Amino acid sequence: MSFADLQPAVVDKPLSATLRSRLLRLLPFLGPAFVASIAYIDPGNIAMAVQAGSRFGTMLIWVVIASNAAAMLIQSLAAKIGIATGHSLAELCREYFPVPVVWVMWVVGELAAVATDLAEFIGAAIGFQLLFGLPLLYGGLLTALATWLIISLEHRGVRSLEAVIGGLLAVVAGCYLVELVFGQPDWADVTFHALVPKLADSESLLLAAGILGATVMPHAIFLHSALTQYRIVGHTDAERQTIYRYELVDITIALSIAGLVNAAMLIMAATAFYRHGLHNIATIEDAYQSLAPLLGSAASVVFGIALLTAGISSSAVGTLAGQLLMQGFIHREIPLWLRRVVTILPALLVIALGIDPTNALVLSQVALSFALPFALVPLVWFTSQAPLMKGLRNHWLTTVAASLITVAIIALNVALIVQEFS
Repeated sequence: MSFADLQPAVVDKPLSATLRSRLLRLLPFLGPAFVASIAYIDPGNIAMAVQAGSRFGTMLIWVVIASNAAAMLIQSLAAKIGIATGHSLAELCREYFPVPVVWVMWVVGELAAVATDLAEFIGAAIGFQLLFGLPLLYGGLLTALATWLIISLEHRGVRSLEAVIGGLLAVVAGCYLVELVFGQPDWADVTFHALVPKLADSESLLLAAGILGATVMPHAIFLHSALTQYRIVGHTDAERQTIYRYELVDITIALSIAGLVNAAMLIMAATAFYRHGLHNIATIEDAYQSLAPLLGSAASVVFGIALLTAGISSSAVGTLAGQLLMQGFIHREIPLWLRRVVTILPALLVIALGIDPTNALVLSQVALSFALPFALVPLVWFTSQAPLMKGLRNHWLTTVAASLITVAIIALNVALIVQEFS
């Protein structure tokens, strides 16, 4: 859609327009960030929140807040690339980087997508098992079917897919709002740890890295840049700047919801488990079974619904992201059903080998943290280039902030490697 097509209907409204008119002006621009935000509330986040909240209470809530703030900046840069250049981040890498570098980036990106899909797929399978008593294998097959149905909506237009994903995001958010009502957290304690950064030991550092890996997702960065490149096209700097301002609203709304859900996940675990002396709730299954005697059976059911919904929706988004990665880096495209088959194989292997699903979820999130620099470094570099970005080039303060975030993530990864070897 061209930006000019929107002008007669919504863009040329006077400043004194009513609230309804303002909302109508905004609606055409909403959607891409809601799709990308699903990556921030997948089952990997739930697994990290269960372990972090039960082990350390609300101590790590500041990591969730800081990670979400960083995610807002990073996703704004990803959206900006698509709006300014008409290309996705993966396409720009293919165009500007040497071929060997592009192939390495593609392989790392695909591995990150597989790690993401592992968490999402297993999470949804666990949700089917907890709610309906199905074996993990059957739950996995149902997840694959549900994912395929959601992805197939793309043939009816991207807005249909965005609407369904937005609805699933609302379901997960509603579930955790209910969990907070059941848990009645100590808000003074939550506020203190939200404002005062603290780490207790090496285990808290590992969990902090996992929270970061579960919040700032490499495949979401590539995905967001692809979602904005054709959605509404601006032909002048002024039009592109206006589109970007509306996209910032989209990002603010979507990632604020995702951030609140992430915070609610950890607060729920801290309230239900840590406060009752259950400091070693290590699996999602333990969390589900422990919620009923602590907060009532309804709390367990709501937890299961949130897990299942998050797993199915994020699995669909992960499949779409993997397709766009391949299309961008090596200019190849395979049928979505084939990609769905390929990406579920690692999850089915984990199930077949009897590997603990929650441990697989947590380790997949840590692995994602290691893949982040391969998305962040080119993202910051491209968005700081005036010939490429034109009127949407980063302000120098934006580049500095994004560079500091990238350096901090890389430094954390190095610290984790040293910790593992020592």
